[in-house]
Amino acid sequence: QVQLVESGGGLVQAGGSLRLSCAASGLTFTNYVMAWFRQAPGQEREFVAAINRSGTMTYDSDSVKGRFTVSRYNARNTVYLQMNSLKPEDTAVYVCAASRVGIPTRQKVDYDYWGQGTQVTVSS
Repeated sequence: QVQLVESGGGLVQAGGSLRLSCAASGLTFTNYVMAWFRQAPGQEREFVAAINRSGTMTYDSDSVKGRFTVSRYNARNTVYLQMNSLKPEDTAVYVCAASRVGIPTRQKVDYDYWGQGTQVTVSS
């Protein structure tokens, strides 16, 4: 059974930082592009960042570029999202996803597996 389990969410003041983790099991981790999406109440799920299978290439959304960094530690089957300079508009449920496409992609249809998400709340 493939499982993606996020952790590290919480409440933080604007300008603060959080690091999210996503632990994968039941799959060959190095065969998958990994990504983070987020969904705020009343809004569609949107792409945040993705990283290729070897961890040598990333793709970030314009809204988080320069503030968020996605990375992976393949020996631990884990992908991370370091979030700095957080803004209230970053408040959302952050969801981890895995894709066999082979290159970082922002399209939800390209992802095969999804986690349940972790809540991030940024106060002003």
